[in-house]
Amino acid sequence: MKIRSFGAAAKIGFVLLLAQGVAAEAAEVKVIAGAAMSGVIGELGPQFERTTGHKLVIQYGLAPALKRQIEAGEAFDLVILSRAPMDDLTKQGKIAAGTRAEIAQVCMGVAVRAGAPKPDIGSVEAFKRALLNASSITYTADSTTGIHLAKVFERLGIAEPMKAKAKPQQVPLRTPQAVADGEAELGIALTNILLSVRGVEHVGLLPPELQNCLVFSAGVGAAAKQPDAAKALIKHLTAPAAAVVIKAKGMEPATP
Repeated sequence: MKIRSFGAAAKIGFVLLLAQGVAAEAAEVKVIAGAAMSGVIGELGPQFERTTGHKLVIQYGLAPALKRQIEAGEAFDLVILSRAPMDDLTKQGKIAAGTRAEIAQVCMGVAVRAGAPKPDIGSVEAFKRALLNASSITYTADSTTGIHLAKVFERLGIAEPMKAKAKPQQVPLRTPQAVADGEAELGIALTNILLSVRGVEHVGLLPPELQNCLVFSAGVGAAAKQPDAAKALIKHLTAPAAAVVIKAKGMEPATP
């Protein structure tokens, strides 16, 4: 009996030590990510937490604003943004050398309300005509795509007419939702954003001459408190199994 009791106690002690070890290794990982990555991270993030025991604390937002936060000293373990702001942050020494990895890529498209006529946007002139014929247009004003779209309007010589038609949004998901709700005739955004809301139909991609495809990459913060956990998350996001999720969310895995 004493031997059995000792054995049982030893097992309990081992389990407790194991649990303490897992708790000691578990980390809280601060992630800053562009809103366009919310669908992918929303599915892959919980998988990572279950597998590793780490907890992700994620802040989503528009890339220009997030970049300014980091430049101002915002603490983070991992950042996931499109290539241009990531390049700037790397040059500024905000991202640890050798830790960057490309995750996913996506291009800009146009959507209409489900059942509505789809305009021809197959050429630059056709796209320009569709914009001028639309009663209203919505997009996320202060996002990377919104900034690019403003340049497109200027290039096409229709910046003034577009001001009267524009219904800018502050949150990316509001762009397709405004189209679904009938608040705007055309919605222009990254295709994965457009496809994330019911009640809209994808018309197609912007013409190649006007297109702006974004490649999202991840990097560990130069001052990260949990660099190893952040590196493990990058490995999880770039694993072959992650590609299935990335495609299901309307994006493509980044090509090396």
